[in-house]
Amino acid sequence: MSDFFDALETRSPAEREAALMAALPRQVAHAQAASAAMGEILAGVDAAAVNSRAALARLPVTRKSELLARQQASRAAGKDAFGGFAAIRYGAAMPRLYASPGPIYEPEGTTRDYWRAARALFAAGFRAGDLVHNAFSYHMTPGAFIMESGAHAVGCTVFPAGTGQTEQQLQAIAELRPQGYLGTPSFLRILVEKAQESGTDMRSLVKGLVGGEAFPPSLRDWFAERGMAVYQSYATADVGLIAYETRAREGLVIDEGVIVEIVRPGTGDPVAEGEVGEVVVTVLNPDYPLIRFGTGDLSALLPGACPTGRTNARIKGWLGRADQTTKIRGMFVHPGQVAEIVKRFPEIARARLVVSGAMANDQMKLLVESAGAEGLAQRVADAVRDVTKLRGDVEVVAPGSLPNDGKVIEDARSYE
Repeated sequence: MSDFFDALETRSPAEREAALMAALPRQVAHAQAASAAMGEILAGVDAAAVNSRAALARLPVTRKSELLARQQASRAAGKDAFGGFAAIRYGAAMPRLYASPGPIYEPEGTTRDYWRAARALFAAGFRAGDLVHNAFSYHMTPGAFIMESGAHAVGCTVFPAGTGQTEQQLQAIAELRPQGYLGTPSFLRILVEKAQESGTDMRSLVKGLVGGEAFPPSLRDWFAERGMAVYQSYATADVGLIAYETRAREGLVIDEGVIVEIVRPGTGDPVAEGEVGEVVVTVLNPDYPLIRFGTGDLSALLPGACPTGRTNARIKGWLGRADQTTKIRGMFVHPGQVAEIVKRFPEIARARLVVSGAMANDQMKLLVESAGAEGLAQRVADAVRDVTKLRGDVEVVAPGSLPNDGKVIEDARSYE
């Protein structure tokens, strides 16, 4: 039995990159033609010239907040509920649509394993013939369907458990004896603890794939002590599977159907390998062709390849949220403004805006990494006031001294 879902996982990096960059211009052209919203966002872009990561990085990032705003405006005008982003319409081409918080509406196409989740299930040990207990929500959101479609593509049978009704779920597990669990890690822990209290037998569950929440190593080990090998996946309703964990337990391997960039929050500028930034995804999905979609999640690229033999790049996993917009003295300051300040000064490598003080006494200081230049602090302070309309202190710090955690704005105020 193969250790890999398909041959794509073991391609040479050069072969994969060539295939992705060959597909990219076609996807950009398709997005411009078939998606009204992407056509506006990418107006004037020569799709044929977007054939490298450098060219891709010059395109605008569309963040979830913008997607929501476009959907809201479109719905208010009595137009397309998807804000012009979907390339398919109601009918046979769109069997279902879903709602995520916002609400943001997402379409589902007819492609088998539409969100490409099968690859993550296979890496987590799921195989044809397994019975899977799916405890993701089947209500409005696509989480359960993302995993169910992947399980079907692997060849599994799915019990649609959904959320809640813990006692009934435990009864089903004891009587049906599924091998695998899909759902959040916190709910799996609840099931295990309730089973221990009630004496319910759930020893059949020996594998799991979780998502939707942070999955710390301590909880992973807790499950392992109880006979369950549980792995994590990283997917969103907008772009499907982004990355998945393997038995190596060394980061998450990027899916074969997406192009992932890590950019400095508030910008579209890719950061160096190992630096924490926002996950930006270009998905090769003709039905919902999102180009440079900003997920709002923080992560970082890891060096090297997965020890399992999968050759795609890896990310560290979910490291927090990139949207650090903060209200200071009654005005919103967002990471894009910090980025605008930094771009005015080539001598600045990185910056971090620290907001401190007690409530109603906000103080802000911009820390900038620089080897030093005469009068830099005052010039930057002038730029801070110009961009944010707020006064703030500026402190020049040594290059490399700011934490590598993706934070551009740190809220250190006391709310007690």
